[in-house]
Amino acid sequence: MAYRPSRRDFLHVGFAGGIGISLADFFRMEKAQADLKNYETKEGTAKSVIFIYLPGGCAHQETWDPKPFAPVEYRGPMNSIKTNVDGILVNELMTNTAQVADKLAICRSMTHGEAAHERGTHNMFTGYRPSPALQFPSMGSVVSHEFGPRENLPPYVCIPSQPNEFAGTGYLSSSFAPFSLGSDPANAGFTVKDLKLPGGVDDSRFTRRRRILDAVNDHFAAKEKADSLQAVDTFYQRAYSLVSSEKARDAFNIDKEDAKLRDAYGRNAAGQRMLMARRLVEAGTRFVTLTYGGWDMHDNINGSMRGQLPAFDQAFAALIRDLDGRGLLKSTLVAVASEFGRTPKINATAGRDHWPKVFSVVLAGGGIKGGITYGTSNSTASEPEDDALNVEDWATTIYSCMGIVADKELMAPGDRPIEIVDGGKVRKELLA
Repeated sequence: MAYRPSRRDFLHVGFAGGIGISLADFFRMEKAQADLKNYETKEGTAKSVIFIYLPGGCAHQETWDPKPFAPVEYRGPMNSIKTNVDGILVNELMTNTAQVADKLAICRSMTHGEAAHERGTHNMFTGYRPSPALQFPSMGSVVSHEFGPRENLPPYVCIPSQPNEFAGTGYLSSSFAPFSLGSDPANAGFTVKDLKLPGGVDDSRFTRRRRILDAVNDHFAAKEKADSLQAVDTFYQRAYSLVSSEKARDAFNIDKEDAKLRDAYGRNAAGQRMLMARRLVEAGTRFVTLTYGGWDMHDNINGSMRGQLPAFDQAFAALIRDLDGRGLLKSTLVAVASEFGRTPKINATAGRDHWPKVFSVVLAGGGIKGGITYGTSNSTASEPEDDALNVEDWATTIYSCMGIVADKELMAPGDRPIEIVDGGKVRKELLA
């Protein structure tokens, strides 16, 4: 016999807020049907990206580009160590990362001209210099736009939450915004907001209410043929798919991970965020952005680095090893970046100030050549010595590994065609 909803059931159609209106908001509308296109872009060598962002401006001299032979006021208070690749040195605290250097491409000649945090951050999240006329989309939102979801997982996820406005959709529809966990996977009792059914709603009630909402949607769709209604329906279907898929829910359940592996990553923000990122790309998420630490070290850079770098070192090396051991590193591009570097000279308070003229970024996996350095800074780490790497080329190279043609035009408001990246080129020397 066909299911007949009761009056009480219809009163509970509002349970859209019960599974979490924010889920529906996440998958949401404000877009023309043209945006709900078939995703024709073909995947490249990188099926997924993990973008590890170190906010504040991480010092290249105290991480990826030490200068052991520079005068002490440039060299700084820390030492360097050898890696498993001849000739490549890293900071003395990066003992674990030193053993996976053969998997990394360390780019020591990154450069742009933005010394303010917000503007530098915009560069690194969008591949564009800031413009007063247009807000550009983040790389994660572009990937979401070009490919769409896979395996019922959100295509773009931020851990633990969207870190800044430049990690969002820019001129693209809000439906390409990141899904944010809402809490830190390092926290005791961590759960992801909206992925559990609310109290008193079991699977049968969930299914029944979904049928009711479908009936209501069908009624209005019969009355109105507006694109927006079709968009709403699409986003609710995605939300239901995420909530009802056991595989999707399990991807967010970090407690299912082996305890020894959790220990290997580190039971801290760096470790558990990177472990969660691995779980998500393994399950099907295409682009994960995670943030760790605060690297705006104007004072006491020695003590500040010792407080934050060891946890990063442990987690990052564990991530590279874990991806490699699971056969995922070839298809997962890992990028590490900050908005700029730090000044060549140690300042009066034993720190370093903002410096965008040269800094370091790191790439690994997903079609990137391992065991190399790309570009160099000069002897005092104050400017590029050779092979300067600009923002446009860096972003274009990442997009190319994913199979996205960076000069493809997307439509901004007013039907303005805007290239995904303007003027970038693929740095083939970085490719395997």
